[in-house]
Formats: sequence, structure tokens, C-alpha cells
Amino acid sequence: MKILMVLTSHDQLGNTGHKTGFWLEEFAAPYYTFLEAGADITVASPKGGQPPLDPKSDEPHFQTEQTKRFHADPAAQAVLTSTVPLASVWPDDFDAVFYPGGHGPLWDLAEDKDSIAIIESLYRSEKPVAFVCHAPGVLRHVKAADGAPLVRGKKVTGFKNTEEDGIGLTNVVPFLVEDVLKQNGGVYSSGADWGSYAVQDGLLITGQNPGSSVETAQILINILQTASLTGQRALSD
Repeated sequence: MKILMVLTSHDQLGNTGHKTGFWLEEFAAPYYTFLEAGADITVASPKGGQPPLDPKSDEPHFQTEQTKRFHADPAAQAVLTSTVPLASVWPDDFDAVFYPGGHGPLWDLAEDKDSIAIIESLYRSEKPVAFVCHAPGVLRHVKAADGAPLVRGKKVTGFKNTEEDGIGLTNVVPFLVEDVLKQNGGVYSSGADWGSYAVQDGLLITGQNPGSSVETAQILINILQTASLTGQRALSD
């Protein structure tokens, strides 16, 4: 079970002068969910090396069990210092891809040709693709085999407009995740602000916010484990 995790390399929060990047909980919680399921994890980013951490996600009131575990885990920290460049990734080497959010992906991964190609390749190879919080915005330019937006007609979720408004960044981000999913024909739904809410539509999995990270990752694991069991049964028949 080989899972690719893709993180942003973008660290500027628009023209605010503040830093952004990936959201720690959205990396740490899925990372440990995958690790405990026995997955072989590769972490990539557009530039490779150390991806930028959104400093707000490391503030005390955003700490969770998983982020505290990460801070006490030198091996996991070492994984982050040496992410592989996205251009070097071969999609056929992986069974699935998972995108943590943070605001950074809205600037780089949403426009990154390598990222788009990886998602399209995996999905067309009937492998699951998963995104949490702002990361569903990475699907902005991703196409299905027929050239239509990948999300068209599919059940999706992602960071809500009311959640973006709640943190005061509606006029800072390059686009709103909820809006772009709807504009591309996605059947958008959401749960309560900041509550865990994830949606699966076949091989497409999306989570609403940081608190949805574990649920989103677990759906991905369930798909992979079911596929593995199905394959084992087929071999034994």
C-alpha cells in the first residue's frame, strides 16, 4: 500500500506580508493514520525539500494529539525535511494520493502541471485521490478523461465560505474553495463549521476542514484495504 502525500511549497499569504504553507494537523493526522495502517508513505512538494509550515497551525490552541506526536517524532520531522520534487514523481508507483491543505496549495498546487497530471493519472488508473480542507481547491483545473472538470457531477466538500470568512481571509485568497468546486459542477455539501465532515464519491474523497483530516484519511485507507482484500480473493479463486 503505497501512498503519496503532496504538500505545498508556497509560503506567502497573498499581499498581507504574513506567512502561510501547509496546515500541520492536516499532515500529521493522515500521516499517522496511514503509518498505522502499514502504508509506505512518500511525501512530495513542488520544490522538494522542506515545505513551509503555516505558523498559525503550530500555535498552542491548534495542537492535537497527532501534532504533539509529530513534534516528538524525529523520524516524521526528517521526512518533511526531504520531500521529493513533484516533477520527479511517477504516478504508477503509487496506489493513492492524499493532499493536506493549508492556504498555500491555492497558490501553487492548484496551478501546478505536475500536480494536475498526477491526480489525473491516478484517477484514470482507478486509484483513489483524497483532499482535505483547502486542498480540494487543487482540483480547480483537473480534468476527467472526457475533458470535463473532474468534480463535475460528483459529491464533494471543502473549506466552506463561512469558515474562510470566519478567519478573515475571504478577500486574501486567490479563490474560494467552495465557489470553485460549485463552478466546476461539483455537488457541494458541508457539515457544521469546523466539525468533521468528509465525502466519498467513488474514488474521489474530500474533507471539509482540519478537523476532517482523520475521517478523510480513514476513508482512503478503507478503499485501499477493500481493494487489497478483493485482489487477494481473486487470486485465491
